[in-house]
Amino acid sequence: MKHAKVGFLMTDEVVSVLGRTPSTDVAALLVEHDISGVPVVDSDERVLGVISRTDLLVQDHLTAQDLMTAPAVTIHAEQTVTEAARLITRRGVTRLPVIDDEDRLVGIVTRRDLLRVFLRPDHEIRRVLVEDVLADTMGIGADSVSVSVADGVVTLAGRLPKSSQIPVALRLAGQLDGVVAVIDRLAAHSEDTRTRTAPVDRGTEDVPR
Repeated sequence: MKHAKVGFLMTDEVVSVLGRTPSTDVAALLVEHDISGVPVVDSDERVLGVISRTDLLVQDHLTAQDLMTAPAVTIHAEQTVTEAARLITRRGVTRLPVIDDEDRLVGIVTRRDLLRVFLRPDHEIRRVLVEDVLADTMGIGADSVSVSVADGVVTLAGRLPKSSQIPVALRLAGQLDGVVAVIDRLAAHSEDTRTRTAPVDRGTEDVPR
């Protein structure tokens, strides 16, 4: 089972600051966006460090680069959610700047993002999937699809009217908060497309606490 990638969860609109940004401006940004820290980058968007509200307790008028914690604990978009959870837990941080192969900032993933994936109860996932996704959104009755959920892993089994509905059902199931993987055991009464989407999969180990 393949684990979902950090790029699936990360926020790609990241508030960041340059190393030369005055500490007063950094503090204003944290208040404005209601966040507790931001990545510090150079002119090429390469991550230099991270600055938090705690770092700003220093009274001197300094720059972000003077006060930041460096080097930053970072992760790549193609790494797994499990790896992100382990890194946040082991390094005691609350956010990970996401970087590309040239260390340039492309997003950010937080402890809250990871907890959102892991903490939804199985029975609630099944209820939302059966009632909201399959019945209301797709018009698929409970007698057509068997839905089971165990530790966030969803199994969809049964026969849908059209084959084009299968990738839609898999995709919508995989997008639900708390779903860590989707096992595809679906078939169709009629073939109206050859397109098939691979099951969605997310890691479940080492959830940060």
